[in-house]
Amino acid sequence: MAQITAALVKQLREMTDSPMMECKKALVEADGDIEKAVDVLRKMGMAKAVKKAGRETNEGTVAAYVSECGKVAALVEVTCETDFVGGNPKFTGFAKNVAAVVAKANPADVDALKAAEFSTNETVDAALTEMIHTMGENMKIARFARREVENGAFGSYVHANGKLGTIVEFTFSKPETAQAESFKTFAHDVAMQAAAAGAISARREDVPAEIVEHEMSIYKAQAAESGKPEAIQVKIAEGRLNKFYGESVLSEQAFIKDGNITIRQYAEKVGKELGDTIEVIAFDRFTFGE
Repeated sequence: MAQITAALVKQLREMTDSPMMECKKALVEADGDIEKAVDVLRKMGMAKAVKKAGRETNEGTVAAYVSECGKVAALVEVTCETDFVGGNPKFTGFAKNVAAVVAKANPADVDALKAAEFSTNETVDAALTEMIHTMGENMKIARFARREVENGAFGSYVHANGKLGTIVEFTFSKPETAQAESFKTFAHDVAMQAAAAGAISARREDVPAEIVEHEMSIYKAQAAESGKPEAIQVKIAEGRLNKFYGESVLSEQAFIKDGNITIRQYAEKVGKELGDTIEVIAFDRFTFGE
């Protein structure tokens, strides 16, 4: 039997991030062959992952990804057991890489995502199992969203604690707009606004009809209490509905960094500078645990 030296155990630990005793056991089983020991650890990790699978995962992170060309974006939510692991750079980095896989592979659902290629000869599911073994906690890919635009680009924002993230879709005509610094700043600002201001939709026409009907019924009832002529009541209700749009539609909200302009006016300002027409089309917003 080969001698299992402390240096060999240390080398395997650095390669795999596995506990010292597990590295020693793996090397003994592999008779000192470090490559075989890596496989032993991976198998041990899969067994442990199965044991951990039933444990609750109430912590985790939201991660966003925008492709280099700016035309594809994704959001993912990955869960774990503790906030300590949820904030660990290895875990958050893994979540970002999963978001990149979503953008590239365009999976139909979480199962298809787990079967997609994470790296050479490794699926997302295998990488997830490896993370469970390395970090010592159960983990799950809870959900994801993906968007793609032909003539336009995306902005993204993830709040510092990783519990809130957005991707926002913009359209424009000139390809060079996507690379302009003023557009990138604008896109980040709007993605931050989408995270902070809780809009229902990006555009007025995309607010669900049932929400509009519900709001309008309330405003009409309120206007009727005024006792004013019916024509005036209609104007009062319409005015309140417009106020609702101003609070609930991203493109019509006041810009959080400059309350004197709306997001649409901000888009027009940047578009004018770049000789283009920029529109806010849609967004996805993940609040962790929702």
